[in-house]
Amino acid sequence: MSDHAYSEAERAAIYRAIGERRDMRHFAGGEVAPALLGRLLAAAHQAPSVGLMQPWRFIRISQRALRERIQGLVEQERVLTAEALGERSDDFMKLKVEGIGDCAEVLVAALMDNREPHIFGRRTLPEMDLASLSCAIQNLWLAARAEGLGMGWVSLFDPQALAELLGMPAGAKPVAVLCLGPVIEFYPAPMLVMEHWAKERPLSEMLYENHWGERP
Repeated sequence: MSDHAYSEAERAAIYRAIGERRDMRHFAGGEVAPALLGRLLAAAHQAPSVGLMQPWRFIRISQRALRERIQGLVEQERVLTAEALGERSDDFMKLKVEGIGDCAEVLVAALMDNREPHIFGRRTLPEMDLASLSCAIQNLWLAARAEGLGMGWVSLFDPQALAELLGMPAGAKPVAVLCLGPVIEFYPAPMLVMEHWAKERPLSEMLYENHWGERP
């Protein structure tokens, strides 16, 4: 055991938050206290980022009318996604894919504009800005779970349409609509598993050694 390790109880809490994090779609309304929201966003802001570029930008949606317009964009994409799914269309339309109307807070997580000059770590992998934003979202997600709040990542929207709605500058890109707030209960398993949409696969199927496809 490393001298830098946390206590057994602290380690257990971290692994518990990771294991019990869920992509939530059902919320109980309520509020998120300003101080708590500040802590969660600070946790997001502590995420690692390639070249310390910190490409994340968060927009808090406090206007109800604007929230409803975002929900409308999600509904448009939900219908288009169902059409693209073909024979699974009906099953998809039965899924609850967002909680925008019910959650306490809606945040839009976006990539900043003018990212091209940042080449440290991005010369061959420009998508590392997206990876950095994803780390910030995950920090927010785990901190929210530790605080007893649910969070859901909604990706069903036309990014250009949402960028225009929110007045984003050219080059900025919305990546996630985040629904955040109190929930009645957390799902005991991922919702898509519970709805028989998909099955989780074991880590052993994703782990190779030395070369692609070679099992440890």
